[in-house]
Amino acid sequence: MTVCAIEKATEDGAVRRNPFAITADGTYAARLALGEGGPDAWFAERWTLDGHEPYAVPLPLDQPEEPDTDVVPLTDGRVLVRRRVADRHDFSLLYPTGPGTGQLPLGAVEYGEGPDAGELTVLPPSPDGRRVHALRAGARTTTVWQVAGGASGPERVAEVAGHCSGGVWLDRTGRFLALDRERDGVVKAVVVDLERGGEVTELLRITEESNDRLLLADPDSGLLLIRSDAAGHDRLGWGVWGSERPVRFPECLRLADCAVTPFAVQPGQVLMPESCAVALRIDGAAGSWLGVWRPAGRQLHQRPAPEGWLAGAGLWTREGGLRLPYATAAVPCGVARLTAPMDVPRPSGPRAITEPAQAERPDGEPSAASRTPVMCRPVPLQQAPLTGRGAPG
Repeated sequence: MTVCAIEKATEDGAVRRNPFAITADGTYAARLALGEGGPDAWFAERWTLDGHEPYAVPLPLDQPEEPDTDVVPLTDGRVLVRRRVADRHDFSLLYPTGPGTGQLPLGAVEYGEGPDAGELTVLPPSPDGRRVHALRAGARTTTVWQVAGGASGPERVAEVAGHCSGGVWLDRTGRFLALDRERDGVVKAVVVDLERGGEVTELLRITEESNDRLLLADPDSGLLLIRSDAAGHDRLGWGVWGSERPVRFPECLRLADCAVTPFAVQPGQVLMPESCAVALRIDGAAGSWLGVWRPAGRQLHQRPAPEGWLAGAGLWTREGGLRLPYATAAVPCGVARLTAPMDVPRPSGPRAITEPAQAERPDGEPSAASRTPVMCRPVPLQQAPLTGRGAPG
């Protein structure tokens, strides 16, 4: 189950990050919702997802939120909000109190000065559900802040050389954080060990000149979803944390004139990364729709998204059920349920080596045949940063 850091522009052009965030255990979610008081009547809204039916609890205050306010749910039911206030980023926890909303101020992070002042980006919730981290990325260094869950307000937990973005958790404890670090114009995914003073080790290096980013990771199986331009253009690929096998770039994930972005991986597949179902958001001229893919199947199943889907948000159950949150005028808090489609068995024997896998269009028909998946040899992932990683799960 995964939280996706999506960017969405509001009507006035402001960018709102993380419009729908889900806790790692799938119990709660949070978003900014628009009230009935006009185009600026934004307020935090918490969704409860672990019951028989989902339901939403509004968390409005006396003053509406700005459209660029970040909201992050915690597993105790509270919601972290990050607001821009004058020369600082202000953090508070919101929680329902009967008919009203309670607010617990946590402190602030100053904007800073100079080339390394940087913008501040709130990361997906820590896997333990109690902590929230943020990045302040400057031109030369990036600071990792713990902004919730500490003893006394926001605190620096790591300093990383270079300009960093992204933010993917690699384990269930919130110790290993993967970041995409830019140095000398090249981006490589690195791992920051938050229990060893922010020790940094490299995760991906497919070629010396390629930009290699980590998009998503599953702590149970070790499956990694990667985007790299090692082939001369951006390709979506996969590898396994701790494996000596190379990163692979399936041709079925390469769609003409479409952007394909993974947002959720099926959990609980210990030692079986190739069996994990992966949900993908597909953006094209016709809008956004859904893709489902497994490394072992080498087939991309495309399906229409439910009406009102909060695009790019969703979570898997261990049994292979996909849950997609949506909101419409008739159903302001809904979750569509989809069972992962089965892959068509591939023929055995010599023909299977050259026969291309096919992707399905939303109408169920296969797309144009694809070539044999491209293989790019990286530094083996096991030689990257993975000292201290225990057995999966």
